[in-house]
Amino acid sequence: MLRKMTDKQRKRLHRKVHIRKSIYGTAERPRMSVYKSGRNLYVQVINDDEGRTLASVSTLEKEFIDLRANVASAEKLGEVIGQRLKDKNITKIVFDRNGYLYHGVVKALADATRKTGIEF
Repeated sequence: MLRKMTDKQRKRLHRKVHIRKSIYGTAERPRMSVYKSGRNLYVQVINDDEGRTLASVSTLEKEFIDLRANVASAEKLGEVIGQRLKDKNITKIVFDRNGYLYHGVVKALADATRKTGIEF
């Protein structure tokens, strides 16, 4: 059975497509994509030239299983993804908010990543 999209989902998808026209990750400056569901947060750093994920973190990982999709959890994940990027010598990224508005969880994640020294 196909699920119909709600108006909120349709608007986010429209914003996502519009944003992705101008955002592209390269080897020098990969794209950090954020996805949030009702319970979990997912962050990937992607090289779009090769179609490869360079680093990722989510609340489904064993050490973060108790975290949920809230601001406090987003700050912890932002610090972890920042550290994983520094370990791979990546200092500059392009932030892809994936159609979500830049406040709350998405803003907390971005600010925590910036605190680790990652530029975007």
